[in-house]
Amino acid sequence: MTKKTSVGLIFGGNSSEYEVSIVSGHNIYNAIDKEKFEVHPIWITNEGYIASEADAFKVLADPSYQVENPHKLANLSNISELANLPEIDIFFPIVHGNLGEDGVLQGLFRLLNKPFVGDDVLAAAVTMDKDFTKILAERAGVPVAKWLTVKRPEYEDGESPKLDFDYVVKTLGTSNLFVKPSNQGSSVGISHVQKAADYAPALAEAFKYDDKILVEEGIDGTEVETAVLGNDRPVVSGVGQIINKAGTWYTYENKYAAESTTKLQIPADLPTEVVEATRKYALKVYQATECSGLARIDFMLRTSDQKVIFNELNALPGFTNISMYPKLFEEAGIPYTELITKLIELGQARFDHKAKLLHKHD
Repeated sequence: MTKKTSVGLIFGGNSSEYEVSIVSGHNIYNAIDKEKFEVHPIWITNEGYIASEADAFKVLADPSYQVENPHKLANLSNISELANLPEIDIFFPIVHGNLGEDGVLQGLFRLLNKPFVGDDVLAAAVTMDKDFTKILAERAGVPVAKWLTVKRPEYEDGESPKLDFDYVVKTLGTSNLFVKPSNQGSSVGISHVQKAADYAPALAEAFKYDDKILVEEGIDGTEVETAVLGNDRPVVSGVGQIINKAGTWYTYENKYAAESTTKLQIPADLPTEVVEATRKYALKVYQATECSGLARIDFMLRTSDQKVIFNELNALPGFTNISMYPKLFEEAGIPYTELITKLIELGQARFDHKAKLLHKHD
């Protein structure tokens, strides 16, 4: 009988995307091929410590389940306990947000010398930062929305012209703006600004979540997304479209609320040239940021000229039952369970390749 691969499914975390991660973990656990994999759930609670495996199974069954923190410190200091799980063959992190998809957890896996699903350290860190991702996308020849960055010292000193709404409007060429934390996901901390009175509150809101924020040109159009799977030879799915109610945008609530008015259209009902431009640009961004495993890449399709403009890259996209990434690959002929298997295989393949490189020098 073939031994099953032991998968350490890590979910939760103490970021603003905790609830999304719990639901993603729940879905992955239920869908993973139990004939091939033995799953060890690893729950990082919202307080930031690792719960027991028994409690992890309970929260997978009931996402509202809570436990008391047995540790003196409410942080990730006890995450080194992962080193005490020698039975784990490969880690599958689905911890969204800071400390989960920004290279920190990935660095720990490297120290533990264990394979893991998703980006390696560099790509995880770069793609978590919207500013750096846009710089690399632009360098790769992909159209991006105009933007400015504001760092906390500039904000606190109060002297930067970037704090002045009129200056920003003149610089970016529009009064239709989005203000967002550079390192955050799921539309947390983002404000849509269209008049001067809303600019200062938007800056204050974004700085609750990060020390660097982006002020971006708002694109009048519709959001289109595609998914990428693979390491050195990635494949790009078809394209999906986000259909928002008139006058709204893709907020946290519209992404995850049961009563959301947002609709996901898969495949997108768009001209072939728009779909192919989206897929081409997605591959360029994926490779420019040195992603591996998976990523969902988001664009805006501008109404005025049907130009595809890069928005952002999510290197550890949601795996809830309404998430675009698994839905896009399901449309492409890779069902949810098979997709999970492929992601685990890709993580193992990257680890094996790096091990061979190291052994060449022994």
